Amino acid sequence: MPKKHIVKQAFLRTIPVMMGYLVLGIAFGLLLQHAGYHWLWALGISISVFAGSMQFVLVGLLVQQAPLTTVAITTLLVNSRHLFYGLSFIERFKHMGTRGLYMIFSLTDETYALLCATGDVGSKEEQDALSFWIAFLDQCYWVTGSVIGAILGTLSSFSIVGIDFAMTSLFTVIFIEQWLSTSNHVPAIIGGLCAILSLIIFGPENFLLPALLVAVMVLSVFRKKLEENK
Repeated sequence: MPKKHIVKQAFLRTIPVMMGYLVLGIAFGLLLQHAGYHWLWALGISISVFAGSMQFVLVGLLVQQAPLTTVAITTLLVNSRHLFYGLSFIERFKHMGTRGLYMIFSLTDETYALLCATGDVGSKEEQDALSFWIAFLDQCYWVTGSVIGAILGTLSSFSIVGIDFAMTSLFTVIFIEQWLSTSNHVPAIIGGLCAILSLIIFGPENFLLPALLVAVMVLSVFRKKLEENK
C-alpha cells in the first residue's frame, strides 16, 4: 500500500477523533489563555505533554502554582490506565524502532481504540505505518485545537464561564460508557467513594491527589478478585 494511501486511510479512520479533539483542544486553549498564559504555552504543552484530560487538570495546578512533584504524581495517577492497556502493544511498538518511542508517548484512549482495529490492513509494515499516522494525526488535531483556542482567547473578549466543565463532561461520558460496557461496577464505585471521602476530608482544592492515591491502592490490592468477577 503506497504511503499516500496509508495516510488517507489514517485520516479517514481518525475523523471521529478529530471532531472531538478539536473541540476539547479549543476548550483547553481558551482555559490556558484565560489563566494568563500565552498561546505558545498551549502549543508547547500539547506537543510535549499531550495528556488529554490531564491538561485540563494542569491548568488548575498551574494557577495554584502547585509543586512540581504534585504535578508529576497527579499526571502519573490520572494517566495510570495507559500502563494497563498499553501492555498489549509492547512487542508491537518494540519492533517499530524509533517510531515505537513516539507510539508510547502518543498513546491515548482514542488512539488505542483505533490501533486495535488496524489488523485489517495488509502486511505488518503497513499496519505499523498506519498505526504511526493514526497516532500522529490524533496529536495534530489536539495541538491544532489547543492553539486555535488560545489564539481565539487573545482575539475575543467573550466569557468562558462554564467552559471548564468540558473536562467534567469528558470524565462523565467516559464514566457512563465504562459503566454501561461492564457488568462489574465495583471499580467505579470504589473510585467514586474515594473521591467523595477525599472531597469531604481535604476540600475541593486538595482532594484530587489523595483520592487518586487511595483509589489506585485499593484497586491494586483487590485487582485479582475484581478480575475474577468480570
